[in-house]
Amino acid sequence: MDHRLPDSGDALTGVDMFAGLEPDVRQRVIAAAVPRHYRKGQILFVEHDPGDSLIIMKRGAVAVFRTAPTGERAVLTVVRPPDVLGEVSLLDASTRSASAEAIEDSQALSLSRAAFMDLVHSNPRILDAVMRSVGGLIRRLTEQNADHVFLDLPGRVAKTLVRLSGESQAPMITIELNQSQLAEMAGGSRQSVNQAIGSFANRGWLRTEGRRIVVTDVQALRRRAGMN
Repeated sequence: MDHRLPDSGDALTGVDMFAGLEPDVRQRVIAAAVPRHYRKGQILFVEHDPGDSLIIMKRGAVAVFRTAPTGERAVLTVVRPPDVLGEVSLLDASTRSASAEAIEDSQALSLSRAAFMDLVHSNPRILDAVMRSVGGLIRRLTEQNADHVFLDLPGRVAKTLVRLSGESQAPMITIELNQSQLAEMAGGSRQSVNQAIGSFANRGWLRTEGRRIVVTDVQALRRRAGMN
């Protein structure tokens, strides 16, 4: 799937955090931000790096994850346009609480903490959007914890695929994600996730094409995940 901001408007079009700003303030934000390009598989930052920038997604997708001492990874969320990442570290001036990796070729804007804090001081209403963003993160983590309690692994795999499909209404949705990455997101072993994928494929809900998964029946996956 090709995730990008709409072409209309400026570089902040659709970004909730900056939606209420006057045009001249938006232009100052754009002028202060640095364009970034990330190749698929490139690490944006790692846990405990300085939290010195806000990353505004313009195209592609980035996985945010934690790494266990054993080297195993747990994906916390996938960030796509027009969302942002890195806002938590900006607020408390601490280090990154997780790592981030581009799972598609991606483009973004990087806004330094100094520029971001200047913007907050001159436009306090941005704090409302920041709090909504942080609140959304907390809700996602709460739901993820609940999924590990109430859903079996195939249910979590189905729910992960539904989320990755986004709001697309297309009859077939291509997800650029290999099964190892899917296992990290669903919280299971690669072998168990492969079995779930094989079961879904046998039912006609999806098919695999190399390192891609093509979803052909989102509604069936939603039902398997217990989603309304």
